[in-house]
Amino acid sequence: MKKTIGCLHAHHSNINYIEQAFSSFQEIELVHFVDPGLIQHVAKTNVDLSFKVKEQVEWIASCGVDVILITCTNYIALLNEDELSLSIPIIKIDEPFFQSLCEVTQPQIILFTNPATVDGTMERLYHYAKLHHKTINVQAKVIDKTFELIMQGNKQAYNDAIRHYFREIMGDSRSIAVAQLSMVEAAEQFAKESEMEITHPLQSLVEFVMK
Repeated sequence: MKKTIGCLHAHHSNINYIEQAFSSFQEIELVHFVDPGLIQHVAKTNVDLSFKVKEQVEWIASCGVDVILITCTNYIALLNEDELSLSIPIIKIDEPFFQSLCEVTQPQIILFTNPATVDGTMERLYHYAKLHHKTINVQAKVIDKTFELIMQGNKQAYNDAIRHYFREIMGDSRSIAVAQLSMVEAAEQFAKESEMEITHPLQSLVEFVMK
């Protein structure tokens, strides 16, 4: 029996990543919901936007899906589950990712392109580690002046900028991870070219969902 996953994205470019990740699983049907406007508001205002995420999640739940998957870390940080009364599970893409990060014993760099995502993600990561009695040694870094490229639809330039940054830090002895779904393609391309392992959210997500 098929299970339908309703996916909430901050940008349409994330749809393809999720589609490819689950393409070999015929028992899963994906339905996508996209609202890039919220990210623009997060970057430009201090207004509490949790009500908007609540509306989006409740709207997706009303469409008859079996599971909700939130792929945007900003949306996850804004979500207040205490205000929801849903009977279906919500999967937050960063929680399986956090689990994989907490299994790494060496120092790590976690890369971002969207500065507005950093604080919320790192706060949740440290909370997750503490909750699960894990000790992590991580440093967050932002690849400057790249996020606007993907928001403008210039995916090739976006991927090129990320790969260029990878080349600059190749000599770093720390484990490298990318925190955003939009960074996965560049990370996989560079990992293949350089035989350098780069952790990203899709790796752990598929394993978590299929359990």
